[in-house]
Amino acid sequence: MQIEEIRTKLNELKLVGMAQGLDSQLCTSRATELSFEERLGLLVDCELTFRENRRLKTLLKMARLKMQADVNDLYYNSNRNISRPHIASLTMCNWIGRGINLAITGPTGTGKTYLACALGHQACLKGHTTQFYKFGLLLDELEQARIDGSLRARLKFVNRCALLIVDDFGIKGRLTANECELFYEVLDGRNGAGATVVTSQLPLTKWHEYLCLSNPTTADAIMDRLVTNATKIELQGESLRPHQDVLFD
Repeated sequence: MQIEEIRTKLNELKLVGMAQGLDSQLCTSRATELSFEERLGLLVDCELTFRENRRLKTLLKMARLKMQADVNDLYYNSNRNISRPHIASLTMCNWIGRGINLAITGPTGTGKTYLACALGHQACLKGHTTQFYKFGLLLDELEQARIDGSLRARLKFVNRCALLIVDDFGIKGRLTANECELFYEVLDGRNGAGATVVTSQLPLTKWHEYLCLSNPTTADAIMDRLVTNATKIELQGESLRPHQDVLFD
């Protein structure tokens, strides 16, 4: 069988990585020094790498993270109230599989969104489906779905991801009773089935008060599902925005 025919059949079988690996071997004279088993092993590795990269690209596209963020680029100092060991434990992403939520609070500019996106990127690297939403836009989408009769399908779409990131909770003015109920539906559907990251300028102690403006009963239910099992990170320090050499939200 000729090389061109082999290449064609590999592509027909959707073994694109192996086809690319074959081309690479043909361009490298050292490949002829390898045994059949070694060359075959390299082709299999090429296919695995190709599929992993394709899956990561798909996961990141679906996640729609607000920014490209990397946990390795996080800014640490004693004033920020985050530690490398704590972040390192979060990058293992075991908490996602266990359905443990994460509440990230702090003043504007302290890096809440960047940290959330960095963890979202890490989740994608680990193979977890992820979705990023601004709090207000999430509620707007759900309200529109409620109006047009597609709410059940929309909730199923939002809640099927392993990690949901809700950014800027509390920045929206007083919620309507419907909006409060919709947020409860999201959290209730995820309870025990997925992890949720919430960032907010509001201190955690103010979350219940904010929700109570709409519906005290629903506020209790939201806080129970969102905070009871949550890990808390309270970022501190001055805003990082004026500095060009550090990253912020």
